Amino acid sequence: MPTEIRKRETAHKLRIGDLLKGNQVYEEDSEKKRLRFIEIGDKQVLRINLIANVIDKYISEGERKFGSITLDDGSGQIRARAFAEDLEKFNDITQGDTLLVIGLLRAYNEEIYIIPEILKKQDPNYLLVRKLEIEKSFPKPLTTEKKEEIKSLRDELMNIIKESESQEGIDKEEIILKLKSEPDLINQEINKLLEEGIVYEPRPGRVRYLG
Repeated sequence: MPTEIRKRETAHKLRIGDLLKGNQVYEEDSEKKRLRFIEIGDKQVLRINLIANVIDKYISEGERKFGSITLDDGSGQIRARAFAEDLEKFNDITQGDTLLVIGLLRAYNEEIYIIPEILKKQDPNYLLVRKLEIEKSFPKPLTTEKKEEIKSLRDELMNIIKESESQEGIDKEEIILKLKSEPDLINQEINKLLEEGIVYEPRPGRVRYLG
């Protein structure tokens, strides 16, 4: 009978604060209350990829070989733990190091911790790079004020494009000059109108009303 191969869990790029706020889901029939995954939005997270600073390191001196490092990425703190021969992974790690950490999530008394698979030192600037990367992947919900701004911008766009029909359309650059909103936001809304089939481009960079 062929051996069943379990699919390797995706290592999700997350910030510690988001991880700690997630919903912890446990095995229903497990006496030890084993963690199944952490629910974050529509993701079921059991393996993570994070970048954080080491703010504390502990290695036991007794017979039971155990160690931990405390990680902080500015949004929260979490510990990575190692046992027995895996303690070698902490040998070159010191307080103040910035690390790339890939590992599995575990829980003890509802405290989430990491069993590290990979620990790799990084330049401290990677903390900011990762923060921006995650913010792009998980955009913040639009505020009521922002929604109103976008609605108003869309109305202005439609008026400008419709009024330009006598000139057989209008260049995008001219629209940007006419409006006070950010150029990126204007381009974003123009692209939405193109995708919805409300306007079209008779030639690159120029738009016309399709109505």
